[in-house]
Amino acid sequence: MSKKREEKKMTKDQAEKKILALKKDLFNIRFKKINNQINNPAQYSQIKKSIARLYTTIKNSK
Repeated sequence: MSKKREEKKMTKDQAEKKILALKKDLFNIRFKKINNQINNPAQYSQIKKSIARLYTTIKNSK
């Protein structure tokens, strides 16, 4: 199953926990980006898109 489908089937609490985890990852990636230690620069935008998808899922589930 694709990530998008999995994210749509999450409950509100699960989505909020996932958002917090992704935000921590995003924070760490920013530091790696500044120090030129990042392996996959596209990962930054992928995480941002995942967070946006989760917020949309939460908004639509109300």
